[in-house]
Formats: sequence, structure tokens, C-alpha cells
Amino acid sequence: MARTADDSWDIATSVGATAVMVALARAAETASDDPLIRDEFAEPLVSTPELAKVRDQVAAWWAPEPDDGSAGTPDSEDSEDDFSVDAQQMIDYQAVRTHFFDAYFAGAVAAGIRQVVLLAAGLDSRAYRLAWPAGTTVYEIDLPKVLEYKEQTLAGHNATPVADRRPVPVDLRHDWPKALRDKGFDATQPTAWLAEGLLPFLPAAAQEAMFAAIDSLSGPGSRVAVEMFGVDEDKRQEAEEKWARLRERRAARGEDTSFNPFELWFDDEGRPEPADWFTARGWSAQTVSSHDEAARLGRPPQSTERPFANRFVTATKG
Repeated sequence: MARTADDSWDIATSVGATAVMVALARAAETASDDPLIRDEFAEPLVSTPELAKVRDQVAAWWAPEPDDGSAGTPDSEDSEDDFSVDAQQMIDYQAVRTHFFDAYFAGAVAAGIRQVVLLAAGLDSRAYRLAWPAGTTVYEIDLPKVLEYKEQTLAGHNATPVADRRPVPVDLRHDWPKALRDKGFDATQPTAWLAEGLLPFLPAAAQEAMFAAIDSLSGPGSRVAVEMFGVDEDKRQEAEEKWARLRERRAARGEDTSFNPFELWFDDEGRPEPADWFTARGWSAQTVSSHDEAARLGRPPQSTERPFANRFVTATKG
């Protein structure tokens, strides 16, 4: 699972499996009694036989620790190392995140933008489910096997895109601007860009290069939205140590502990702060706390131990 400089994956392995986890959360939210978002394509995308193992791995990642009677006691090891992921908290966060970026796109097309780019599109179904105006083109950038899986699966359910969907099969660590232009992208037109759930899975140099490419490929009036992960290094190290101890106990019980998103993040330093980076280049940027957005939408974190710490950054090019 550990990352290398030029690694690759399909939808069932490595970074691809994290897209499955996110889509599972969207499917669960859509099936709930009072969903904040509706993604009717998430469930068919994650329910295929080839993803059975990934579903089991995510279920194990989300599973609570068994109550042995010591949980909650101040000196118990289980209390100290309880880092099991709360499935409902994950579902709530993904619903809030999806709602925010759906609204971002609604604002972009209302302003007349008809060119959209999804960076590391994964199992994003927005080309199929949002109310795109006529003439909108949605470019989806991701690895070839990921895009092929999504397109073939949805075609098997007779799903058709609302917009002119153009897959761009390329690694974001390679020359994706050329691949994008080869698909008909017009850098003179305003564009709405989205980097959702992406930054930690890119090396710092690739993130810097991606921002520079967005700037150079954006006509006046373009917009960009970025999810900024908010776990600082000390808290992340603490979380990884707790998860390692939890994995050890689970492995001793014979449980599947192979799914570990922590192993997929690049640890290199020097990442630019998105709002500062775009502001310095003439964009007008805003940052919204995901915690505040969740509270506004009636989905505040259920645990004060692991609150929503990410930020949503949007910017408009003058």
C-alpha cells in the first residue's frame, strides 16, 4: 500500500480504494431517511463483485471496537487507543463536503461557466447527476483503469451523463495539461476546477505544479475549489500511532487490517497553502471551515475527539 514516486492503481487498490470508501459514504447518505445530498449513482458504483474485498476492508476500517467492559475508564488501554473510525461521522462529513462542492458548481454555472475539470475524479458522478446547463463540458482526470471502471459500470446501468463528459486518462504527476488540451479543453474560456480529497495523495512538487497549471490554463472569471486537509503533523503522528496499536489488536483477533489510508499520503513538506497561493497570483480566495459548514447544515461532528478539521478553499480569477 505504501506510495512510490510513479506508482499506479485501479479502483480496487491503493488510492483507488479510498474513492470506493468515499462513494460508500455517499451511498449510505443517499439511502438515509433525510439525506443532505443525493447521489443515486454511488450505490451501483460500489456494489460490483470486483469491489467486494474493498467493501469488506472499509467495513473493517469503520468497525467499532468491541466493548470489553473497560472502554471509557480513564486508565484503560482501549480508551487511550480507541481510534476506530466512526462510520456515521465519515458519512456526515462526506455529505457536507459533497453538498459544499455541489453548491460551488451551481454558482459557477450560474455565472456562465461552461467548462469544468474534476482533478482525480475517482467515482465522482457529478457529470451524471448535477443539473448542468446545455453546452457544459465536464473533463474528468484520473488513471485509465479508474475512469474505465466508472464509465463501464454506469453504462451497465443505462446511465448517461447530463453534460458532455470527456474522460482524460492521465496521472496528475505527469503532463496532464497536454492530455486535457488534447481532449478539446479551451484555456481561453473560464473554467471551474475541483480538487476534492486529493492533495495528501500528491507529492508536494506535483501539488505546486498542479496549482501553476490551473492558473495558466484559466481564463478570466475561472474558479477553483480545493479541499485542504487540516490534520497537523503532531496530531497526525499521534493518530497513526493509535491506529497502529489498534491494528495490532485487530490483527491478533484475525480481522482484516489491510486498508489504511494513512499509508497513501505523501509526507513531504513544502506544500503551499491554497488560499495564499492563489491570492498571490491575483485570485480572490475564501476559506470555509468544514466544521462551521457542517454546523450550518445541521451535521456537526458527533465526536469532539475527532472533529471535522478540513477546510474548503474557493477562489475566483480576476
